[in-house]
Amino acid sequence: MPHFLSHDGLSLHYTDAGAGLPLLCLSGLTRTGADFDYLAPHLPPLRLIRPDYRGRGSSDWAADPMSYTAANEGQDALALLDHLGVRQAAVLGTSRGGLIAMWLAATAKDRLLGVALNDVGPVIERAGLERIFDYLGRNPAAKTHAEAAAALPRHNPGFHNVPPERWLAEARRLYLETPKGLKITYDPGLREAFMAAFEGPAPDLWPLFDAMAGLPLALIRGANSDLLSPATASEMCTRRPDMIFADVPDRAHIPFLDEPESVAALRAWLERIEAKAR
Repeated sequence: MPHFLSHDGLSLHYTDAGAGLPLLCLSGLTRTGADFDYLAPHLPPLRLIRPDYRGRGSSDWAADPMSYTAANEGQDALALLDHLGVRQAAVLGTSRGGLIAMWLAATAKDRLLGVALNDVGPVIERAGLERIFDYLGRNPAAKTHAEAAAALPRHNPGFHNVPPERWLAEARRLYLETPKGLKITYDPGLREAFMAAFEGPAPDLWPLFDAMAGLPLALIRGANSDLLSPATASEMCTRRPDMIFADVPDRAHIPFLDEPESVAALRAWLERIEAKAR
């Protein structure tokens, strides 16, 4: 499996497939590059680059869990682009990945061709964070993928009309099935770093959003999201009236990205990037 080294010596896993426009896909907090498997068949021909963050999936765990920060993960993303010889890339960021994308816009904008945010913005609702606090860093009670798949609809309120086979696919991405039960696919120490990041007053992230000025921008929101409010999405649209926006019905945090609304928005965004490059 392909790996590269981080600035602090971690071996980080990635996949790199296809040719053409480089699309760097940054996954959610506890997730891996496999998050984008649902979307991949619906994309036009391009170069799909998908890392596993430090402490997740097939990447090394850090000796110090406090290194699990969006800033470090952003540096890792730049190191991966350097490793691959990619000067600029479009970035699709899901949840945590969207925060990293905004950080990149503020610190390394010249490396970006455009940004698409999946159900995340500059204001993160406390209700969504508390739901994440409940499960982060803990193995599930379910003992098999089938049991976990049956439980996932209850633990993901706001999702409707999701077929059972999709929940089973999600369970297989989220957990390893072992003789002793299911195990999470990331370092449990991530909980410590995440909780520390949200102690005290919420940081003002609007400057990071505004740093994306001039870049082709798209926002996908789950219509029932508890992390990205309608008010925040509306303000984002006001600040960036050129932003492509999709509100995906029957989805909460986070859309799977293969919904027709998601696919249409991302295709339009990629077309805008290609047109700007010509």
